[in-house]
Amino acid sequence: MARIQSVPKEKAQEPVKHIYEAIEKKAGKVPNIFLNMGNSAPVLQGFLSLSEAAERTSLSPKLREQIALATSESNSCGYCLAAHTMMAKGTGMTPENTIEARKGVSSDPKTQAVLSFVKKVVEKRGAISDQDFSILKNAKLTDKEIVEIILVINVNMFTNYFNHITDPAIDFPACQRL
Repeated sequence: MARIQSVPKEKAQEPVKHIYEAIEKKAGKVPNIFLNMGNSAPVLQGFLSLSEAAERTSLSPKLREQIALATSESNSCGYCLAAHTMMAKGTGMTPENTIEARKGVSSDPKTQAVLSFVKKVVEKRGAISDQDFSILKNAKLTDKEIVEIILVINVNMFTNYFNHITDPAIDFPACQRL
């Protein structure tokens, strides 16, 4: 049972209606998560602005999806796992790659350091140790990359928690639990 009423496209008023049109143009549909966020134009616009900022970072689309998958798996967010598994295909990731990312595993040492860090951040709710942080420094990540990784983690934390709280129907191909 829905916890909140979504705002369907047909009933959306400005500025949400305009935002939905932009989402549909870019994604081909307005996913249920955004129909739920449509209850508040500032929430919807704020999330999209933050998400667009994450897209403009120096991090590759593939690494951003790996971070999203590791974060979403750690938070058991079925909705985000389904969405990001689908989006990961667009970065060239195979089904096996998506499962590895969900587990926080990569054969690339730098990516492995990032995914290990992501898992620690989620597990410890951000209260990481100097030793946890040194994973990134030892992998030669720059301060710029580190703050961008933190942004991408938090964009995904927001959607993970938003989905846990509002419980939208999953409108992407579902993922099997690990």
